[in-house]
Amino acid sequence: MLLWINGPFGGGKTQTAHELRRRVPGSVVCDPEHIGFGLHRTLPRELRDDFRDLKAWREGVYEVLDLTLTRHDGHVIVPMTLTEFTHHDEILGRLREQGHDVRHFTLLASRETVLRRLRERRLVHTVRRALGQDAPAPGDSWAERQLARCLERLKEPEFAEHLWTDEATVARTADRIGVLSGLTLTPHRGGALTGRVHRAWTGLRHIRA
Repeated sequence: MLLWINGPFGGGKTQTAHELRRRVPGSVVCDPEHIGFGLHRTLPRELRDDFRDLKAWREGVYEVLDLTLTRHDGHVIVPMTLTEFTHHDEILGRLREQGHDVRHFTLLASRETVLRRLRERRLVHTVRRALGQDAPAPGDSWAERQLARCLERLKEPEFAEHLWTDEATVARTADRIGVLSGLTLTPHRGGALTGRVHRAWTGLRHIRA
């Protein structure tokens, strides 16, 4: 089964995906951003626009996921923002045509909630820059500039199933996805401190926007 976790930048996709990976035995997270970053590195800086608009990215994501779903004995979890339904259809629609079980979820929250989460990332970005890793420059948040458009587009019915996360913890959101997908998740272990540690580690390792 493929679990595609959609949502705005700062919507909790990556945190939810890794919570699911910890609690669904044998599952893996496949992050399409890595394909996009690779394509960007092959292009001159002035041509590095939104990699989701590159057909090469969409073809690459489809091929990688088709291969993983065919050969990996376990569920595949994908945290990635898709705001164009044609792109959604090129990837998820084609995977369904190949016979794969594809479940799509869009995590939504109010603009204020998402902005707060994005601003909380700034410490993570500071640490990443200190370690010599990729991170946005101070004051340069591409994610914040895209927020209004993302929220407007993702509320459309084509991007259901919608899950509102303003008042939900990452663990509760993962629980809801598990129920809707018919999956049995292992219990969420640890209290609030453990959850914060998991979120900080996931943010440092995996969140770049």
